[in-house]
Amino acid sequence: MASAELQGKYQKLAQEYSKLRAQNQVLKKGVVDEQANSAALKEQLKMKDQSLRKLQQEMDSLTFRNLQLAKRVELLQDELALSEPRGKKNKKSGESSSQLSQEQKSVFDEDLQKKIEENERLHIQFFEADEQHKHVEAELRSRLATLETEAAQHQAVVDGLTRKYMETIEKLQNDKAKLEVKSQTLEKEAKECRLRTEECQLQLKTLHEDLSGRLEESLSIINEKVPFNDTKYSQYNPLNVPLHNRRHQLKMRDIAGQALAFVQDLVTALLNFHTYTEQRIQIFPVDSAIDTISPLNQKFSQYLHENASYVRPLEEGMLHLFESITEDTVTVLETTVKLKSFSEHLTSYICFLRKILPYQLKSLEEECESSLCTSALRARNLELSQDMKKMTAVFEKLQTYIALLALPSTEPDGLLRTNYSSVLTNVGAALHGFHDVMKDISKHYSQKATIEHELPTATQKLITTNDCILSSVVALTNGAGKIASFFSNNLDYFIASLSYGPKAASGFISPLSAECMLQYKKKAAAYMKSLRKVQQSLEKISKLEQEKEHWMLEAQLAKIKLEKENQRIADKLKSTGSAQLVGLAQENAAVSDTAGQDEATAKAVLEPIQSTSLVPDVESREDLIKNHYMARIVELTSQLQLADSKSVHFYAECRALSKRLALAEKSKEALTEEMKLASQNISRLQDELTTTKRSYEDQLSMMSDHLCSMNETLSKQREEIDTLKMSSKGNSKKNKSR
Repeated sequence: MASAELQGKYQKLAQEYSKLRAQNQVLKKGVVDEQANSAALKEQLKMKDQSLRKLQQEMDSLTFRNLQLAKRVELLQDELALSEPRGKKNKKSGESSSQLSQEQKSVFDEDLQKKIEENERLHIQFFEADEQHKHVEAELRSRLATLETEAAQHQAVVDGLTRKYMETIEKLQNDKAKLEVKSQTLEKEAKECRLRTEECQLQLKTLHEDLSGRLEESLSIINEKVPFNDTKYSQYNPLNVPLHNRRHQLKMRDIAGQALAFVQDLVTALLNFHTYTEQRIQIFPVDSAIDTISPLNQKFSQYLHENASYVRPLEEGMLHLFESITEDTVTVLETTVKLKSFSEHLTSYICFLRKILPYQLKSLEEECESSLCTSALRARNLELSQDMKKMTAVFEKLQTYIALLALPSTEPDGLLRTNYSSVLTNVGAALHGFHDVMKDISKHYSQKATIEHELPTATQKLITTNDCILSSVVALTNGAGKIASFFSNNLDYFIASLSYGPKAASGFISPLSAECMLQYKKKAAAYMKSLRKVQQSLEKISKLEQEKEHWMLEAQLAKIKLEKENQRIADKLKSTGSAQLVGLAQENAAVSDTAGQDEATAKAVLEPIQSTSLVPDVESREDLIKNHYMARIVELTSQLQLADSKSVHFYAECRALSKRLALAEKSKEALTEEMKLASQNISRLQDELTTTKRSYEDQLSMMSDHLCSMNETLSKQREEIDTLKMSSKGNSKKNKSR
């Protein structure tokens, strides 16, 4: 487990490292691209600065030229102003000078006009160059701001990655320390495992010697004491009566009772669903009270009217199955004969569903063709058609699996014992599928009912019927969900308990052998009751024998008292008269009669002893001998009865001993199997120890190699981070300087 956790941690760390490395590559590429962009922008900025400087120089030269021209114009204007009065004064002096000044004025005017136009053109160029320079400067400033923000973002990313790398480095170092500690603990565990294997080998030797001795002893006892082997022939093993598990039977009856309640709820919901569907056909899309419904719906209504004859038997079949599970039976698939009748009833109901399915689909199509049907209602009807098909298919699937479960009680070759669990699992899946289909039907029918209630022609009868159908569908959905969850919760118990028979046999018991087994179980129960009665009668006999012995002792004491009294009376009669002798003899006869009655109650035949005073010594001696033999006969009969009771007790004890010997044989087989399993486990443990030792050594070597590689990668990452830091710092400084 530790190696698996280490490998999982290494894989996670490797994945994180690969992700970080990929992100690092992407960031490197982004930084390089930004550096190239910044270099290009630097070149552009240099070129713009040069052009700006040229334009500024031209502007300065133009302004200087413009100033010169302005000064010259002023000078010319001054000269003109001075020349005009002179011209007025010297106008008369000559026409030649006026003509000369006029020509010079025209030349100056042309030159001035050209200079003015050139100045205007230069002003326009300067204005355009200034605007272009401002625009380029604004663009460059905005670009510079974006680049500074991007550089700050990249710097933040680099800082985050640096922190993350440092955290991963610290984490990897901590993991390295933990792995080293774990490697040390694993080495200690390996040493402990070696010591444990040595101890296990010693225990194995002692256990082997002990088991071999016990096996020899058991074999000798079995060979000497066991008269027969009841499990020799595997084909007769299924006839053995299993141990009665009252708790299992009570649980199975409780489960059957819950299943009966769920089936009753489903039957009620199905009856309501079919009945309210029949009522709906009579009122929509055509109300039978106003107009005649279509022949298709008439036939469909006729079939739906027969639903009770198909649905009610489901409840009856489940009730019979519940009644067949009692405390005295053995509830397995081979003995649940009533499951076959329930399967037949379910088959008849599925035939009913198949019969009404085409009419149901045609009835929904007829509703879609009606003028009252909207597009949304038509879509819901199509969905309900698909849902009804799915519902019939789910019932067919469920009936198939239940019919398979009913086969072991009728046809033993129809279903193998190994397929019980898969069939039960499929039954649970089919019940969950039935629940899902009913949820879809409930959803789509509620939408359909909502749309129909909004129609202007919807009557109160239709609304009430739709509500009733919807409530029955909801009840069906709830019942299906309850029975599906109930079956899923008890699925493991069904798989573990619904089978009986020889564990090692390839075949399985037939229904006939299951019936014979149940008869044998009844006979065994009757035999146990008779044994209990015999035990009770033996206890009564022992009590009666004790009472008999008590009364025999009482009779002997009375006899001794009587003899003493007779002797006393005889001695007294010798001294008294004969008249008194007769009265005393009568009294003695009465006393002897009472003693004889007491001995008769004790089942001993003791005659009353006559008075020795009236009888000669010979008769009294004969009476004594007779009484002695009668007492001996009584004693012998009591001993005979005691011997009979002891023989019955010994017979029962012998049967118990034979059963104990059979159990001893089974325990011997179990011990041999345990010894084999123990030897196999020991060999497996030895193999696992060698493999774990090798795997630990391999893992330790791999861990050391991996740690070396991780150290190398960490050093490389640190170098890359340092270079990135230097480059990012240089870029940030350059951006700040710009």
